[in-house]
Amino acid sequence: MIPIPVVVCVLGGWCAVYLLDTALRSSPSVKSSYESWLSANGLSLSPFHIRWHTSLFNRLFARCAHFNPTFLYLWFSAGMVFGVVAMFGSVVLLSRTLMQTLAQMMAETPEGSHEQVLQVVVPGVNLPVSQLAYFFVAILVSGLIHEFGHGVAALREQVRLNGFGMFMFVIYPGAFVDLFTTHLNLISPVQQLRIFCAGVWHNFMLCVAAVCFLLLLPLLLFPFYYTGAGALVTEVVEDSPSSGPRGLFVGDLVTQLEDCSVKGVEDWHSCIHQLAHQPQSGYCVPTATLQLNRAAGRAYKRLDGTMECCSNSSLTDLCFAYSSNLESKLFACLPARKTIQASRTCRTNADCQTGFSPSLCVIPSLENQTRLIRVKHAPQADMLFVGYPSHLQFSVSLTNFVPRLGFLHLDLPVMLETLSKYLVSLSGALAVVNAVPCFALDGQWMLTAFLEATLHSLVPEKSSRELLGFFILLGGSALLAANVALGLWMVTAR
Repeated sequence: MIPIPVVVCVLGGWCAVYLLDTALRSSPSVKSSYESWLSANGLSLSPFHIRWHTSLFNRLFARCAHFNPTFLYLWFSAGMVFGVVAMFGSVVLLSRTLMQTLAQMMAETPEGSHEQVLQVVVPGVNLPVSQLAYFFVAILVSGLIHEFGHGVAALREQVRLNGFGMFMFVIYPGAFVDLFTTHLNLISPVQQLRIFCAGVWHNFMLCVAAVCFLLLLPLLLFPFYYTGAGALVTEVVEDSPSSGPRGLFVGDLVTQLEDCSVKGVEDWHSCIHQLAHQPQSGYCVPTATLQLNRAAGRAYKRLDGTMECCSNSSLTDLCFAYSSNLESKLFACLPARKTIQASRTCRTNADCQTGFSPSLCVIPSLENQTRLIRVKHAPQADMLFVGYPSHLQFSVSLTNFVPRLGFLHLDLPVMLETLSKYLVSLSGALAVVNAVPCFALDGQWMLTAFLEATLHSLVPEKSSRELLGFFILLGGSALLAANVALGLWMVTAR
């Protein structure tokens, strides 16, 4: 959940701003000058909302609108086609998402939520508080690019731009463009459609640019960071199974999990998934060592049916199961690190018959679903992890990028990767949601212009076209509201 201090700071900050604004407006001596200052700077305040409007960037918008007329015509025409397709596609996507959400609500366990393309995001619930900065920066950048598309498209279609602005609603930032409505109503429906579709088109292209940046990031950072050597540890959760004197540390390069090679973060997750779903691997131990530590008489069953043969207070020894030609199932309590460190992995006794001394394959006797995993991070000694593989996976943060020089920050590539991923997801979501034929969104104006452009000859009466558009907007609004409401319920109530 969202930390209470963060909630208190946000609410306290807005209350302080509102009280200060009220006090200044109520003071006879400063009211006039204060309101004049707000008006001159394009600022307006209301509870939990601050808005800034300016015409300083009008010249920049105008220059962009006259950059290359032919290119811009093709650019925004492509955006118009994309916007129309996205308008219909968003309805299909929201319908599918709604069906998936309803299916999860009816199920005993909410499985398959990762398959949904769209999900409701609640900071502090399904969005880590540590990543709020990326979230809000991505929202702001996506909003700026969205409104930039509207502004440039409007000026290209000879619609006057009154100004540009930004706002903050509670903690969510945003942007807007102020267009001259009279000019907008005078141009043709196709021209209007180019303007209304420009926002979602630019959000889509921002997604494409962010994806390209992610793919090219190893090449862009090649002079400073290299990849393919392993997974570099950037953070270890305190008091987790991966911490401690024999655990992992920031800056360690993980190269292997058991006999699974790790070249990067994807290999790390793949190896953990593989180890979690495969039987526990064993280790080749000389027969003489096993005879000295044989513990068949002291072995006993745990509650889950597995066998234990070591003292419960032992922190260094582990119970191993093995079989010989004479006896089917034997157990030995062995020092885990000494046994594993100089041993190779095996599945059966046949895998251990390559050496000069006779050896047997011993397999750790652990509780169900727990695993013994040997993590190689040279030059330090191997870390021996005993527990659920998922605990190992989520207690360590890693990156593919290893700095070539000591003064380079470990987190820089991670920050660039994370911000790019948020831009892809949030800009894409903004494109999809804004394309929905819904009241107060771009989809409302896109649908109106589309119906005017395509049904003018088929449905001559404007009132009939408006009525058709109203019912479509009503259905789209209900679909979006249902997705948001059920999505919030799934995130917060389950």
